[in-house]
Amino acid sequence: MLVASPNREACDTIRRCFDGEYKVDVTPSEESCFDMFRRKRYEFTFVDVEFLRTPEGLEGYKEALERFWQVFPTAEIVVMSSQQMLREAVMAVKAGASNYLTYPIDQEETNYIVQSVSESIRRESELEFLRESFWRPDSVELVQTDSPAMREVLARVQAVAPTKSTVLLTGETGTGKGRLARLIHTHSHRSERQFISVHCGAIPDTLLESELFGHEKGAFTGAIRRKLGKFEIAHGGTIFLDEIGTITSAAQIKLLQVLQDRTFQRVGGEASIKVDVRIIVATNTDLKKMVDEGLFRKDLYYRLSVFPIEIPPLRERKEDIPLLVDTFLERLNKFSLKNIVDVDPKVLHALQAYDWPGNIRELENLIERAYVIETSPTLTPECLPDEFFSGKTTFENHLIDISLPLEKARRSVLERFEQCYLEELLTKNQGRINRTADAAGIGVRQLHKLMTKYGIRKEDFK
Repeated sequence: MLVASPNREACDTIRRCFDGEYKVDVTPSEESCFDMFRRKRYEFTFVDVEFLRTPEGLEGYKEALERFWQVFPTAEIVVMSSQQMLREAVMAVKAGASNYLTYPIDQEETNYIVQSVSESIRRESELEFLRESFWRPDSVELVQTDSPAMREVLARVQAVAPTKSTVLLTGETGTGKGRLARLIHTHSHRSERQFISVHCGAIPDTLLESELFGHEKGAFTGAIRRKLGKFEIAHGGTIFLDEIGTITSAAQIKLLQVLQDRTFQRVGGEASIKVDVRIIVATNTDLKKMVDEGLFRKDLYYRLSVFPIEIPPLRERKEDIPLLVDTFLERLNKFSLKNIVDVDPKVLHALQAYDWPGNIRELENLIERAYVIETSPTLTPECLPDEFFSGKTTFENHLIDISLPLEKARRSVLERFEQCYLEELLTKNQGRINRTADAAGIGVRQLHKLMTKYGIRKEDFK
């Protein structure tokens, strides 16, 4: 523990309180406090609120605390103040401090705060362990993410996977709906049974019913024998229906019957066949809009959207691009004599400046093509198409995607502006974080969050 306060009695009280349990270092000044903190990792740091106080109020406290967290990101900081400075202590807690104590320091209260913070850390660690242990080893690659939006998606997957609920996956083409469907199946109680995937949009309308529900001999011209449908084959397991918005009205009615009664009839047959199957569907279209336009049955829509999960496009989770690139390279290295293990920073900047209309699938195809061309152990700009370096990295050249709804298009432009703005400032300030934060009028911690969000590294601007 580190206790930084000009109040000697407070320092002595805390030292007596934890004598034998913690090694307690004491300092009476602000300067030596930070110097000691940089030299050693303290589990708890008790610091006088005056050492953190600035005229900027809450933002000032955030910056003052950020100095500590830049050295030790998980540092637990407890502020100490007089009764007259209580408001300042509360502001410090709002800015991120773990808790506060008031002078004169009470041993019982100090013990309670340390125990409660320790218990909170332990609970969070256990929860994180349970979250991580939920995923099977062969799925670890799929659940790695630095994106808050994808963490929410994976939390929903984790919640619904062990249940029997029907899942509706929505998102643009190439966002990984098929892989997410398989992830749900893999972590369900049906994981040892079959997972049947059907791309509804790739099957002609005339054959779709037969493909899904089977047919009897002689049901139509060419039906020379009985055929089992995908629902029958998937009995006991999971069926994944991709591009569900493309199925015919007749298939919609039969699918509704399966969802309601768990029964169906083969094409040309009269007998009802009972089936136990978990249904996951996916679409890149707005099913609600299709319902309003009379193109999709309302009752079927409500049966399918029991548990909807929307997958963000790659342009809304660009912080995952370095992770995805590493994953693709690792996969390619397994099946090639090459061993490409690094990526030029200019390549990463170019990839993060692009909007990826084809999402993860487009990125994967691009990396595979670059891998074939590259001759060194590092992916270099020369292996990417010229358009990635033809001035598209400036905000002025950003194309507005009119295929998106207004709100999403606005968010995309704003995020692109934020990224370009920060890159320009970092270039101007040669990667210096404090100067860049000052120039942007934001706190250092907020700047770090934005840099993480957009996958920006200060080292690339020095």
